[in-house]
Amino acid sequence: MEIVSINKDHYPDIAAIYKQGIDTGMATFETSVPSWESWSENKLQHSRFIAFENNQALGWAALSKVSSRCVYEGVAEVSIYISENHRGKGVGKILMEHLIKDSETHGIWTLQSGMFPENEATVALHKVFGFRIIGYREKIGKLGDVWKDSLIMERRSKIVGTD
Repeated sequence: MEIVSINKDHYPDIAAIYKQGIDTGMATFETSVPSWESWSENKLQHSRFIAFENNQALGWAALSKVSSRCVYEGVAEVSIYISENHRGKGVGKILMEHLIKDSETHGIWTLQSGMFPENEATVALHKVFGFRIIGYREKIGKLGDVWKDSLIMERRSKIVGTD
């Protein structure tokens, strides 16, 4: 498996995998895939990775700001999506390892992730990497006609922001 930094040329693969996640109804409140420009603008310019094997995209991971306030400059939100044909095969673990390591080299001290509680695989993946549940938002938004709850999980770096 090869992990590379995301660039514009990867976006067709990213968009296809993102659409698969949207279609599950368990990955995001989003209902359509954004343009490259919108997607890229909403992600940090570092800590953006895509996994390939035999020239096939397996999954991607990226970080977003949680706030424009300077006090939160070291806090980022995780997005991680795995191709439907490669879920449960360790791709998420490898991407998360890269994401955490790279985020720390860029001064990120806290990673957050929001997810639907019924997405048990995502909850379990985050727990493996030391994320803990810090909040439960009841009926925080609608997906279609259904009110959905969401969990907030967080991981504090042991090497960044420890002073």
